[in-house]
Amino acid sequence: MVVRRIVLAIRVLATLFAGFAALNAALDQAQAQSYPNRLIKIVVPYPAGGGADTIARLLAGRLSDTWGQQVLIENRGGAGGNIASEAAARSPPDGYTMYLAGEFQATNPYLYPRLAYDPVADFVPVTLVVQYPATLVVPNSSPAHSVKEFIAYAQANPGQVTFASPGHGTGPHLAGELFKRVAGIELTHVPYRGAAPALQDLVPGRVDSFFNNIAPIIPLMQQGQLRALAVTSAKRTPAAPDLPTLAEAALPGFDVSGWYALFVPAKTPPAIVQKMHADTIAALADPAIRGRLEQLGLFVVGSTPEQLGQFLKSEMDKWGPVIKQAGIATRE
Repeated sequence: MVVRRIVLAIRVLATLFAGFAALNAALDQAQAQSYPNRLIKIVVPYPAGGGADTIARLLAGRLSDTWGQQVLIENRGGAGGNIASEAAARSPPDGYTMYLAGEFQATNPYLYPRLAYDPVADFVPVTLVVQYPATLVVPNSSPAHSVKEFIAYAQANPGQVTFASPGHGTGPHLAGELFKRVAGIELTHVPYRGAAPALQDLVPGRVDSFFNNIAPIIPLMQQGQLRALAVTSAKRTPAAPDLPTLAEAALPGFDVSGWYALFVPAKTPPAIVQKMHADTIAALADPAIRGRLEQLGLFVVGSTPEQLGQFLKSEMDKWGPVIKQAGIATRE
């Protein structure tokens, strides 16, 4: 008798749980059908006017048209992306906050000893929007006219050759550290506060090389003010198709790309995430938007949420050991 009552209770509970699950699914679907019915914001981890801001505004304009609701940009720069990540993670999971995160989402757990958010558990992936290469450039006075010549020059002058980056722990800095590791050379890192001051020292030869995102490099390449040796991505960029990859030039398999991806706070209803994904993919497929992004040296991706989740994990697995070996964690 007791066993029968237990079995009956279990069946009742199972029926209730199934009913609750079905009810939640129906509520999520109904919410998605009416979504959005008010203003949406995209949190951007950098100030207005930069590359991430441009990407976000292109998407915001098209999504505003698609949804019939205004999509605004909220710029939350500072602390290597941590300010924006924490703000996005703490936002209500109702679909009205989207977050355009960069590669720091994978590297900051290793760069900073304490984070006020979890880059995996506190977010739901939507789509990998774009990827872009860094570029290895040298001044015109450099004796290196190719990647192989640059490596040979560094081998002949161990520790004396410098490489600049736009900042400690940035994507280009990490690309340079991985380059050193794979090429088996010693370079001295010189961090700057952004690309502009680094370029001011690179052109006259006060530093020997520079790793940076390609967008601000292209005009100087075209003007002949510096010499680009290669891009760090696995394939050439449409913005500079004659520029070889590091893999082609000297280091087979080398592949480092910066990226931007859309996330939403954890527990955002799955049906809303699906709608966001579908409409963002449609926006990225628009020839005008795609063409503009490619002009900026970006590779348009448009992944599934599952692919973005796997990609984030692979990026964390790649950069954790590099950061540890290079000893470049911050003290903050």
